[in-house]
Amino acid sequence: MSLSIDMEIRQHVLCVRLSGELDHHTSEQMREKIAKVIEDKNIRHLVLNLEKLTFMDSSGLGVILGRYKQIKQADGEMVVCAISPTIERLFQISGLFKIIRLEPGEENALKRLGVA
Repeated sequence: MSLSIDMEIRQHVLCVRLSGELDHHTSEQMREKIAKVIEDKNIRHLVLNLEKLTFMDSSGLGVILGRYKQIKQADGEMVVCAISPTIERLFQISGLFKIIRLEPGEENALKRLGVA
């Protein structure tokens, strides 16, 4: 299975909806696409909607951490939403929830960032 990346910009927030598998085969594709949009469009905040993400490995965690660092350099915030129990467990084990906020849905995440 591959990875589908849907992106939408709402004010200063980039909403990224991932579908499929985020692993060592697809993480570089995600990194390149998101990093380019953040740089080109002066994005301040990032919302990752993982509702349709079916699998993620350590490469996926690494690329998410990299985008977190990129957003933090812009003095912004990253929010993850609509996460499955399996992927949520990966975030908990890796400690990412210590730095990245989790919201139940995309609208909650956008409200958290002042866009709604």
